[in-house]
Amino acid sequence: MALTLKPKDSCRWDLVSLGEVMLRLDPGIGRIHTTRTFQAWEGGGEYNVARGLKRCFDLNTAIVTVLADNPVGRLVEDLMYQGGVDQSHVQWVKYDGVGRTVRNGLNFTERGFGVRAALGCSDRGNTAISQLKPGQIDWDTIFSIQGTRWFHTGGIFAALSDSTPLVAKEAIQAAHNNGVVVSYDLNYRDSLWRSIGGKARALEVNSELAPLVDVMLGNEEDFTASLGFEVEGVDEHMADLDTGNFRRMIEKAVAKYPNFKVVATTLRNARTATVNDWGAICYADGAFYEANAMPGLEILDRVGGGDSFASGLIYGFLAEKGAQYAVNCGCAHGALAMTTPGDTTMVTLPEVERVMKGGTARVQR
Repeated sequence: MALTLKPKDSCRWDLVSLGEVMLRLDPGIGRIHTTRTFQAWEGGGEYNVARGLKRCFDLNTAIVTVLADNPVGRLVEDLMYQGGVDQSHVQWVKYDGVGRTVRNGLNFTERGFGVRAALGCSDRGNTAISQLKPGQIDWDTIFSIQGTRWFHTGGIFAALSDSTPLVAKEAIQAAHNNGVVVSYDLNYRDSLWRSIGGKARALEVNSELAPLVDVMLGNEEDFTASLGFEVEGVDEHMADLDTGNFRRMIEKAVAKYPNFKVVATTLRNARTATVNDWGAICYADGAFYEANAMPGLEILDRVGGGDSFASGLIYGFLAEKGAQYAVNCGCAHGALAMTTPGDTTMVTLPEVERVMKGGTARVQR
C-alpha cells in the first residue's frame, strides 16, 4: 500500500506534531550532579521532528502543545521561535505560582563520553500538556480548514498521563477523516512508563493506537517493549546488526498490523558513548530498503538522533523522492544531528545530501 499524500498547494502545513516541548538543561562536557552551569535548549520527541523538517528541509510545520504561562514557558517559546516551527496551536494555561496544579517540563541530559553512557533525568510530572484532554484541540481546523499533509505523534506523548493516549487517538482519527498521513514514533522510555504499569502498560497503550497508524517508527527496543516484537538473534548490547533479523521483526509487525504502509527502524551498536555503528532499514510498498551503514560513527550528543532520522525519512516521502531516498536521508540526517549539541538539528539539506552521497569530512571552504 502506497502513501497517499494531499497536494502541497492545498495545505498550509506539511506536517503537524503533537507532543510536549521541554526545557533541556545541558551540562555540556560535565555531569548533571556536579555541574555549576547549564546550557538551555528546547526539545521533545515529537517536536524535534517538526523542527527538523522546518530548519533543515524548509517545510511548513506546526506544533500542538500546552505550556504553563510563566518565565520558563516563555523561555521555551523563545527557543521555539529560533526553530521556526509555527506556534499558533500552542495553548497557554494559567500558572498557580509554584506548580501545584500545572508546570512546564524539564529535561536534564548529559552527553556521555567513552565508557560513560549518556544520562537523562526528566522532571515533568503534572506538566501542562499531560493534562490535555479530548475535545480541547480543534483538529478539523488544523487538518481540514487549514490543511495538513502529515500528522506526527508518538509514545512519549502517549505515556504522559491517562488522558494523553485518548488525545492521540482523537487526533489520529481526525487526521484519517481528513486524508492526512499519520506517523507514530514508539520512542519507549522506561522512566515514563515505570510508575504507571511499565512495559505491560506501554504495550497496552501502543497496541491500541498501532492499528490507526500509517507509518510506524522506532528502534529494536521500541518495537519489543511497546509492541511485543522481539528482534531474534540480537543481544541486548546490539552487537549484531544483521538486517535479516530486523526484516523478520518488521514482517511480523506488518502481518499483525496490515495498516502499516511504512515501517522504519534505526540500527545502532554503541561501541562507546562516543563511537556508534549507525544504520537504518525501511519497509515500504512490500519491499525493504537499507541505508548505507555508518560503522564507527563519532557522536557528540546522541539525544535526538532518532527524531532527526524520522524527520529526514518523512521529508523523503513528503518530497515524493521514494523509499530509498527517504531512508538514506533519515540515516544521514540522524547521523549529522548527533554531531552537534542539543536535541535538534543544526544542519542543512546540502550537508545531508553530501553525506548521503558518501562525502567525506574534509574541510569545506
